[in-house]
Amino acid sequence: MDSIARAVDTASVPRLAALAALLADETRAAVCLALLDRRAWTGGELARHCGVAPSTISEHLTRLVDGGLLVQERQGRHRYVRLADPGVARMVEDLAAYATPVPGTPATSLRAHSAGEAMAKGRTCYDHLAGRLGVAITDALTTRGLLRQDAGFALTDGGVAWLTDLGADLTTTGKRPLVRPCLDWTERRPHLAGTAGAELCRLVLTMGWAERIGSGRAVRTTALGRAEFERTLGIGAEQFELV
Repeated sequence: MDSIARAVDTASVPRLAALAALLADETRAAVCLALLDRRAWTGGELARHCGVAPSTISEHLTRLVDGGLLVQERQGRHRYVRLADPGVARMVEDLAAYATPVPGTPATSLRAHSAGEAMAKGRTCYDHLAGRLGVAITDALTTRGLLRQDAGFALTDGGVAWLTDLGADLTTTGKRPLVRPCLDWTERRPHLAGTAGAELCRLVLTMGWAERIGSGRAVRTTALGRAEFERTLGIGAEQFELV
């Protein structure tokens, strides 16, 4: 058995090294972080976002697609890319949690500081809510007995009923769990992910409880959302500083 285990470990070495090499480049890392918003981006959009030439971004996108981190589709003259699946998104977000700057590290510009603050307050993590907003919702669900965290993440019967009443489709497909914890890279605490987390994010945005800020991942609560979060979950605006 030990020889078999060693053989498996040895076979994994080149794959792990290749994966690490894909994300070791700052432009490719920036692409993966941008695509955590779950949208499909064109090469031109990503080139402008990363501040590189279109020819340069094309080379990076080809490597990421060939490496299995991105998938692409063509519509006319445009090539769109997105993260390959939720598993890749989870890996990128988890790595970002470990790569968070040391607390107190100054931002390089006022714009960077403002963007960082907005992302810390609330953002989408692929298809679920993160930042102080996501953590506050997760804590409120737990306090109200809708979510259990004592032995991993699990919705209670009340939690299933609450989400279903909101309009959530909790049907799971493939290997995706109904709920799972996702380590928040700014709060360093878990927020709700999985099918339930994705459905809650979808509903919060479609019902107008929160809205996106510009074209990025940052989100903020609306006046309606603040009222509904307090009414349904007892969350005050000061808990996630999204006033």
